[in-house]
Amino acid sequence: MRACSLSELPEEGGIRVVLDGIPIFVARSCGEVFAISDICSHADVSLSEGEVEDCTVECWLHGSRFDLRTGVPTGLPATKPVATYPVTVEGDDVLVKLEK
Repeated sequence: MRACSLSELPEEGGIRVVLDGIPIFVARSCGEVFAISDICSHADVSLSEGEVEDCTVECWLHGSRFDLRTGVPTGLPATKPVATYPVTVEGDDVLVKLEK
């Protein structure tokens, strides 16, 4: 499913999209594009408002960090991972596969 254009993504950062009612954070970092749940597993806030650096995103509220590749928290206080989604880039289109 088309999420956005590659040209909409900064080199280090991303945007929030909603696909089939699911809030997703599509981000570019380390030369790759990733898609993870846009909802922090610790505080139920939008991860897309956080800072992206070195293939991680830092939640703006309490500073939890998540690996964009795996969804695994790499910094407290979060201890539960967030969902990740497979991404393909076709031309300028960023496609995200939602699991059924």
